[in-house]
Amino acid sequence: MGTAVSKNLDLSTNDYLQKFVSSQAISQNDPFWNRFVAFNISPPMTSNDQLALESKIENLCQLLLRNNLTSGNFGTIIDVFLSRASELLAATNTDASLFIWQSFNILFIIRCILKFLTETVTEEQLIEQVEYNGNGTRLEMFVDALVKIIVDVEVKDTTYGIHLEAVTILLVFLSVQLHSGRKSDQSNIYRLIMRGRHTTHAPLLIKCLLMNFMNQEKVPIGYGANTGHSLVLGIAAELWSILTFSRKSDEITISENSDYQEVPLATQSLLLVLVLVHHWTTKNNPYRNSLFLCRNSADNNPMAPTQAHILSKIDYTALYTTICKKASGDVTTLLLYLLLHRNDSFKTFLLNRLDLDHLIIPILKTLYNAPHSNSHHIYMSLIILLILSEDDSFNKTIHEIKLKNVVWYTERTLTEVSLGGLLVLVVIRTVQYNMLKMRDKYLHTNCLAALANMSAQFRDLHPYVSQRLVSLFETLAKRYQKLSTKFLNGKSKQSELAITVAQDGDDMEQDITVLEEVLRMVLEIFNSCLTSHLVNNPNLVYTLLYNKHIFEPFKENVAFQDIIQNIDIIIKYFSNLLDDKTQQNEVDAYQVLYVIQQGAKRWPKDKLKKFPDLKFKYVEEDQPEEFFIPYVWTLVSQQSILHWTSDCSPLLSSVC
Repeated sequence: MGTAVSKNLDLSTNDYLQKFVSSQAISQNDPFWNRFVAFNISPPMTSNDQLALESKIENLCQLLLRNNLTSGNFGTIIDVFLSRASELLAATNTDASLFIWQSFNILFIIRCILKFLTETVTEEQLIEQVEYNGNGTRLEMFVDALVKIIVDVEVKDTTYGIHLEAVTILLVFLSVQLHSGRKSDQSNIYRLIMRGRHTTHAPLLIKCLLMNFMNQEKVPIGYGANTGHSLVLGIAAELWSILTFSRKSDEITISENSDYQEVPLATQSLLLVLVLVHHWTTKNNPYRNSLFLCRNSADNNPMAPTQAHILSKIDYTALYTTICKKASGDVTTLLLYLLLHRNDSFKTFLLNRLDLDHLIIPILKTLYNAPHSNSHHIYMSLIILLILSEDDSFNKTIHEIKLKNVVWYTERTLTEVSLGGLLVLVVIRTVQYNMLKMRDKYLHTNCLAALANMSAQFRDLHPYVSQRLVSLFETLAKRYQKLSTKFLNGKSKQSELAITVAQDGDDMEQDITVLEEVLRMVLEIFNSCLTSHLVNNPNLVYTLLYNKHIFEPFKENVAFQDIIQNIDIIIKYFSNLLDDKTQQNEVDAYQVLYVIQQGAKRWPKDKLKKFPDLKFKYVEEDQPEEFFIPYVWTLVSQQSILHWTSDCSPLLSSVC
């Protein structure tokens, strides 16, 4: 159960807080800071707890905002942290609990204030609040210290909280784009993060963030508290010791697919990777380059001296294993997309895996549960399949991997089916779902492109898979014929209702054109499969023969005559064999299949017209940031406690 802040909690009587937010300047060496940051806290682990905290400290933050340009206390607490950070980074022993405990508390306070400022003031005003009474380098020094903590300080039970706050504060800084509405390359904070002196650590930062994700370390016992001391001062006695919440059904919660409450550092680290690499894409982004160029630590090939400073190595096997375990989530899916699309080394490694079912099955489950998945997640899952289908070895391997008792596929009991067959079933189902619900041409195109890429390697298709393929064509054909008839009838009445019919006719004609393209592509998939591996697909030939009537109307249609010719030749060849057999005696389904198998062995390959190989390659859309940036920030808002509503951000409103 989560907790919530008591509605009767009054922070206005806390002397330490009142002094901090007042106009009274507190020097960096004042003993006040040691007392102010000496408190035990159980940090918020749900969006509701975080929102409750923010509502309780809002008035104090407003006072600080009003008084800070007189007192400079916000800048001073950052200076206090910078002093402690330098000691932490220089220390050989990071188990000094009192020191670590207070450093964590300082970061927690800074994070709460920064979150308020990013939502309340402009980016320029935020920088002014940070830099007041400083020499103009405080913000860069602070970001540099956060990065160094992540890359130089070992993650242990004692330092877990500091790592989590460092990662979270960087996310808060980067969230300025949510509220400004400006592109990241117009932001001073982004410019600092992308070009500051800490960018020399970019490869190591990306490596450490990915390692946090790979390690999936759970929240340590006593997280956020000084378990070795009983000292409870400052705001602790009045705030965190009387948390007494109850959960309400209508409260905002972290997405059910989020692992934040169990592994917050892994969750936040991956979110930070995604935010860093999806911004500043039109300029030299050191973090983006680092992700796309990272290599396998098991690869002993030496790095080129010119690349050594921008390359890092990570354990691909551990990364792949973690991705497989988390492949059903949006965030992991997006990471996988980036690695497959832009990191050739990782893509090659993945395609050589013998356990591809561990990765593909969670992706197929996402598509299978499309009504319960968001459209962005469906798109990314399909694009991953499309990218993988560009590789012939993948298309061959998936038909060699046999699965037993696929219980989550409920339309039909599948006691044994190949991974390739299951993939075909789920993609067909996605096409049909899209026809009924989403009606998205882009989604259709990706589904059929993936099937087309795989079609030349279709082998030993399960009878049910063959049925679903032909059934897809039949469904599309009926719809096409119905619309074509309606369109022709409508044109004959056009003079009566010229304006209305013309408008409806344009929409209908466009639907007919799309259906023509889709039908032709399905026919090309049949053609590609049968010209390449007719002898290995007797079940598909059987299904075509059984449903040969559905192809008859298309033989005279000029839009399909060329591509349907091969299918017609195959149907006639095997029909003649069966006619000869049935003249001798009656045959059952098993005997029909036997005739097909024997006839396929004698099939004259030169009878079919050769068409170009079906090869589709995924190409990222122009200005991909228009899709990815709102999506990434929506994931941050859903998967972590850093919740923002679509009301406060035009970016989120485009996705939510």
